[in-house]
Amino acid sequence: MSENELGTYLRDRREAVKPADVGLPDGARRRTPGLRRSELATLAGVSAEYLARLEQGRDRRPSGQVLAALADALRLTADERVHVRLLAKAATGEMFPCTGGEPPARTVRSTVRALLDRLEPAPALLVNRLGDVLAFTNGYERLARPLGILDEEEPNLARYVFTDPRARAAYPNWERIADEHAAILRLASSFGDPYVQDFLDGMAVTAGTAFTERLAAPATLPRRVGVEHLAHPEAGELRLEREILDLADVDQTLVVYLPFDEPTSAALDHLTGRHPGALRAV
Repeated sequence: MSENELGTYLRDRREAVKPADVGLPDGARRRTPGLRRSELATLAGVSAEYLARLEQGRDRRPSGQVLAALADALRLTADERVHVRLLAKAATGEMFPCTGGEPPARTVRSTVRALLDRLEPAPALLVNRLGDVLAFTNGYERLARPLGILDEEEPNLARYVFTDPRARAAYPNWERIADEHAAILRLASSFGDPYVQDFLDGMAVTAGTAFTERLAAPATLPRRVGVEHLAHPEAGELRLEREILDLADVDQTLVVYLPFDEPTSAALDHLTGRHPGALRAV
């Protein structure tokens, strides 16, 4: 890797974008292919001088918001957004946060695994403070797998909501779900956690303005309980009420989904293989 991979990549992508692709006139007297530096700077909301420093390698610490704005202006794909984020981290020599604090817990206690087993076949999952999915019941897998939530090697709920195009079809009220995930992460970031901040910087680049605008919105407390509306490809429309339980001595949360109405109960029983009537409300 050269000493200025990030700057070179940004310049190459700028020169590959045609002015017409971003709504600019394609004049005949252009001395450079693609966009001029000043044009990209205007589209991204940064100064041309700052963009020059980035491309020339004189500034190697762009914020997540700046990278997100440049990625939006350059029309980068999801894979290209991930790539530019990794280049930015490599340019600083800080591939992982190392400024204190405990990394998000990924180990699942045996008692928690036993609890998940006892919850079968109810859809239930365990997440850490970043929204990483650590463990889940078979019932949750049958619910989430067809939606694509568990496709990644290390699934993350917020990343799915903001970067997977299937999420907007899965959640008919996607805007509210996105607001809730942004509120959860905004609250986590208020404690000065470097791991949370690193995750937010990465999300800003890969998810773009749909995420950054929500993160910059006035602070609100995330909803702990509520009804999620799902459009499931196999079970149809589902209305699921969630219960959230924080585990002691670890930054992990247990989320259990219960049917909110009778049609959802019947559809969920069919999806998970549960025998109707096995659980009675008191």
